Amino acid sequence: MWGLLLALATFAPAVGLGLEAPGASVLGLAPPATTEARGSARGSTPAPQSSPVQPPAGKDNGTSEQHVPIRIVKKKKVIMKKRKKLTHPRPMVTARPPVTATPAGAVDLPKEQEPGCPPLGLESLQVSDSQLEASSSQSFGLGPHRGRLNIQSGLEDGDLYDGAWCAEQQDAEPWFQVDARHPTRFSGIITQGRNSIWRYDWVTSYKVQFSNDSRTWWGSRNCSSGMDAVFPANSDPETPVLNLLPEPQVARFIRLLPQTWLQGGASCLRAEILACPVSDPNDLFPKTPALGSSDPLDFQHHNYKAMRKLMKQVNEKCPNITRVYSIGKSHQGLKLYVMEMSDQPGEHELGEPEVRYVAGMHGNEALGRELLLLLMQFLCREFLRGDPRVTRLLTETRVHLLPSMNPDGYETAFRRGSELVGWAEGRWNHQGIDLNHNFADLNTPLWEAEDDGLVPDTVPNHHLPLPTYYTLPNATVAPETRAVIEWMQRIPFVLSANLHGGELVVSYPFDMTRTPWAARELTPTPDDSVFRWLSTVYAGTNRAMQEPDRRPCHSQDFSLRGNIINGADWHTVPGSMNDFSYLHTNCFEITVELSCDKFPHENELPQEWENNKEALLTYLEQVRMGITGVVRDKDTELGIADAVIAVEGINHDVTTAWGGDYWRLLTPGDYVVTASAEGYHPATRNCRVPFEEGPVPCNFHLTKTPKQRLRELLAAGAKVPPDLRRRLERLRGQKN
Repeated sequence: MWGLLLALATFAPAVGLGLEAPGASVLGLAPPATTEARGSARGSTPAPQSSPVQPPAGKDNGTSEQHVPIRIVKKKKVIMKKRKKLTHPRPMVTARPPVTATPAGAVDLPKEQEPGCPPLGLESLQVSDSQLEASSSQSFGLGPHRGRLNIQSGLEDGDLYDGAWCAEQQDAEPWFQVDARHPTRFSGIITQGRNSIWRYDWVTSYKVQFSNDSRTWWGSRNCSSGMDAVFPANSDPETPVLNLLPEPQVARFIRLLPQTWLQGGASCLRAEILACPVSDPNDLFPKTPALGSSDPLDFQHHNYKAMRKLMKQVNEKCPNITRVYSIGKSHQGLKLYVMEMSDQPGEHELGEPEVRYVAGMHGNEALGRELLLLLMQFLCREFLRGDPRVTRLLTETRVHLLPSMNPDGYETAFRRGSELVGWAEGRWNHQGIDLNHNFADLNTPLWEAEDDGLVPDTVPNHHLPLPTYYTLPNATVAPETRAVIEWMQRIPFVLSANLHGGELVVSYPFDMTRTPWAARELTPTPDDSVFRWLSTVYAGTNRAMQEPDRRPCHSQDFSLRGNIINGADWHTVPGSMNDFSYLHTNCFEITVELSCDKFPHENELPQEWENNKEALLTYLEQVRMGITGVVRDKDTELGIADAVIAVEGINHDVTTAWGGDYWRLLTPGDYVVTASAEGYHPATRNCRVPFEEGPVPCNFHLTKTPKQRLRELLAAGAKVPPDLRRRLERLRGQKN
């Protein structure tokens, strides 16, 4: 590192290299006259910062023979060479909008740059398609409306949902323009290349212009030289690159003008604009609806230490209804903290269902984490205020909130920042494991047994055991996954939701396709009607999903499906937590994709809370749908643990908890329900689930079989009663 700094310091006087302020990646580097070669750009690191480079003495500015410094890094030594700059392959185009050095009537800005402007909202869709324009587009699917940071393409190139804005090949002076619709203080730009599995396209440098009327434009100037600033862009398609402006500019329009791009590729980019609103004292522009919430909650992103502190504060504020506990540790030793909220924290009350929310399975999908931290604050506050809805919820239900299943991944994403983390960094745990593919595949053994006619007589249709390979010491199972599995086995959860980000849709099991190697295929569970209802409840009460004019996040319009989808019909996910939860425990779990933006900026958190608050509460209340009861021994009135509750016509059973209590989620209708347990005669009864809010009581008393009674008597050392002895003799005679 010191060698690098020494080389830069030695070379700086010779080429006029200036160091910008820390945190700003503004370059006034004169644009290279050629597009970059794919071999050198792909996978390379971002270029270092520098000021404009003056041509060597004796050379006219702009000739094809001028020299530029080339930086070669080898074994931590910085070597500066010179090579001839090739003639620019693009023709000069003079038909450019008039550009002035300073805008007419522009607002004077302070010399100091104001850091911390939030994103304008290209990624989060706060900027509408109509606010985006471009000089040209290769196709509709590569139009300016696709030039949004982190937007993802469809599987096919050339469809309506490609992964960037791309100018036409013959467009010699391309530009991408954003209309903020109000006077705005622009402070920075973040860019990416084209998202595609088939092509490599990205811009390597660009200029920036501003306008108040979209006709007269002025450019961003480098402070040290006064030249038009040329900003370094991308060296790969996915890594976001931030450039702060030398001085913030107040305008309505901002325009990016690509100068160079990957050789053999096209001028393609995805972008986000950093901008702060400015006052409009004369009310010349329509007011933008304020994004916010009236709830006095802590709207900010919390790293591990801040999250732990906040959970402790909630516990101290509401000690009678909260308990903080850990279910295990991450690969790097960070605890997986859970907030329990109930009127009797720390104990399972007979007849009280257990529900959970899990967030942060993918560390870079941060919105779910913050929503759960906001939810625990809200429930504590409203319980203390005596809100009847919250009071009933916490009195009749035991709620568990796991805000960060993958704390290692989140810390990685948090350090990068909400706008620079990209689409995938921090997704995996520290071992590089995707936790949503890391649970045991119980689907395959179940379906194979069904194909062989072994279910449910020989192989159960519920509580499938862990495969042998999965329990081996060298099995590739993340510590976070093991901790959650043990948590599931320890607490009789009934209902759950797994909070993700990057889309606006609710998906439900099965997540894995039944046909081997099928990329997508409708694969419903036996409880498809229940899962569709649960998904519809969340989607139907989520404000963003119900926005009638909202555009798709990426490449699929889920609003055409009611904003819900069978997981396997979207894309197959072997080893998902949803499928495992359904097949290994009693718990019904769905996945909620909360937002197009995986890691929204802090200023968007109040609106995201309002978008999801009602949905989060309403979904928890769905644990009351269906039937509930206790299975007891007829003689002792004690609850029977692990009794099986089977519903006629539904090939999936649930079992009772250790106290004999159970909950079976069902949609309205009439059902024939059978309770059975080892050593007992089964009992069957009719149970009706009305449309009114339940749950409906459906209790059972089971009678021991003679064989079970004999076992218990012999185990206790007692003599066999005469009546029982005679019954056993008759049974033996019938058998003989």
